[in-house]
Amino acid sequence: MAGNTFGKVFRVTTWGESHGTGVGAVIDGCPPGIILDPLLLQAEMDRRRPGQGGASSPRKEPDEIELLSGIFTPLGEDLPRTTGTPLSLAIYNKDAHSKSYDSLREIFRPGHGDISYLAKYGIRDHRGGGRASARETAARVAAGAVAKQLLLAHDIKVCAYTVALGGVKVQKRDLSVINSNRFFCPDGDAAEQMEERVLEVRKQGDTLGGIVEIVADCPAGLGEPVFDKLEADLAHALMSIGAVKGVEVGAGFRVAEMLGSENNDPITPEGFSGNNAGGILAGISNGDTIVLRVAVKPIPSISKEQQSVNLENEAVTIKVGGRHDISAIPRVIPVCEAMVRLTLADHLLRHTAISAKG
Repeated sequence: MAGNTFGKVFRVTTWGESHGTGVGAVIDGCPPGIILDPLLLQAEMDRRRPGQGGASSPRKEPDEIELLSGIFTPLGEDLPRTTGTPLSLAIYNKDAHSKSYDSLREIFRPGHGDISYLAKYGIRDHRGGGRASARETAARVAAGAVAKQLLLAHDIKVCAYTVALGGVKVQKRDLSVINSNRFFCPDGDAAEQMEERVLEVRKQGDTLGGIVEIVADCPAGLGEPVFDKLEADLAHALMSIGAVKGVEVGAGFRVAEMLGSENNDPITPEGFSGNNAGGILAGISNGDTIVLRVAVKPIPSISKEQQSVNLENEAVTIKVGGRHDISAIPRVIPVCEAMVRLTLADHLLRHTAISAKG
């Protein structure tokens, strides 16, 4: 299986399956000397882990990171630092209930990758989707937590939050309140409505989609103007998340309705007046806030009856059992942050290498 590695300089390879021993990541190209506080790394994992109520799956996973290589605690210091050698991270599965998937050995689940996976590889792990499971994103968050420490040293910050869930949309963006509700929503009133909507849909045996917005404070100069445009790599990163079906940058699809005079962000001595560009011009960050949005599809595992086929291509009716989220939101939020951080870390190191040569 190809395609398990992301990045060109800050390279991340993830491994593991939903119902295997565990999942993890190997980071190659991480600079030496970065302090890795285990508590800070774990804090990122805690935001993604299941079993926290609301729209989340009841699967209980501690998601504790074990650092296997690439770190050393210098004499006289309390926290480990990266050594510049490959950094290996492991997260062990503790609460996988594989028997819940026994009835799915010969049936394709609608909305999942079962049928396309088998067509490509001729073999599939029916237990939660195997490599295609959202469980793989735990490794991304772990790697993203390392990238976060690198970016903070360069004053680059990334934040994601929910702006729509199940048709409920925010009316304001107060980022000071996103950690005060389970949906990381910047509108307290909307968060309450989202809670009600989740309860309503859970009773129906159905699931919800939504929209996540990601913003990043980033210096000018990251990205390349042709195939490695910053927004192209960011879109690649975010679209690689299984639940994401669309990406917008800045004004996004609204630009199709604008005049050039409306879409262009005026440039003043104080900086840009407006940010329809989403902080990126000609594929290169312009120093303004990077603004991205992703469309998150509803979780395909639902308890309602659905039509499908079995391995013999016979029509069947299916109800998907097991423990599943009502929505990928809010657990997808730290995954979105992680993928943006990995992209920015990679471009930062590329840019630093160019600057050093100059």
